[in-house]
Amino acid sequence: MPFTLATWNINSVRLRAELVARLMREEGPDILCLQECKSPVDKIPVEIFTNLGYTHMVARGQKGYNGVAILSKLPMEEVEAHDFARLGHARHIAGRLENGITIHNFYVPAGGDVADREVNEKFGQKLDYLTEMRDWAHETVPEKSILVGDLNIAPREDDVWSHKQLLKVVSHTPVEVEHLGAAMEAGKWVDVTRQDVPEGQLYSWWSYRARDWDAADKGRRLDHIWATPDISNAAHSSRILRPVRGWDKPSDHAPVLATFDL
Repeated sequence: MPFTLATWNINSVRLRAELVARLMREEGPDILCLQECKSPVDKIPVEIFTNLGYTHMVARGQKGYNGVAILSKLPMEEVEAHDFARLGHARHIAGRLENGITIHNFYVPAGGDVADREVNEKFGQKLDYLTEMRDWAHETVPEKSILVGDLNIAPREDDVWSHKQLLKVVSHTPVEVEHLGAAMEAGKWVDVTRQDVPEGQLYSWWSYRARDWDAADKGRRLDHIWATPDISNAAHSSRILRPVRGWDKPSDHAPVLATFDL
């Protein structure tokens, strides 16, 4: 039975609960993975989502920052949650569907503003987090798994508005791309979005700083859907819901979706 999955950095699930509900009503993904929920789990407004059919949730939360949640119409049980790089942050949660598919929801650290771990602790934490993601995949050898989330890296030249101008900007530096590539290779993960849309500029994030984000279109593809090789061919219909970035009081990220025939 096919299911559609969406991933979205919501930038406060309580502040934007009505936007989440609108996405649920208009797109109706079977599974919605949220990042940067900025809420303890017991403060997430689950009643709103339950009333729309999302009766299952696995989550990790913190007051004011980070936080990840998977909301599902389909039965799901929590299977793991890792504190990569031992930061004490709520940045990973995993749930398993009844058909045996495991969904990992990640919020990789942004890394601060300076791409140098010697002067920017946050950048070092980001690289360490990615290294532990790599080691985890090597050790666990994931199967029948989907990995989604705000990975805070736009790896390809056509994942950013200007490869040349962003080479020294955090989220597109060669060292970050290398670390993300190593984590991807360790799990043999397949980039589902680029499997479906192999060429062309593709973005999921536009800065709040832009006066007119749509006209300027200085975006980056920071949000990803990956799958293990044993199920990657079952994925299709990938898309990024750019218009959502233009909703009232939006997140700076747009939802990314894919359908899996599993």
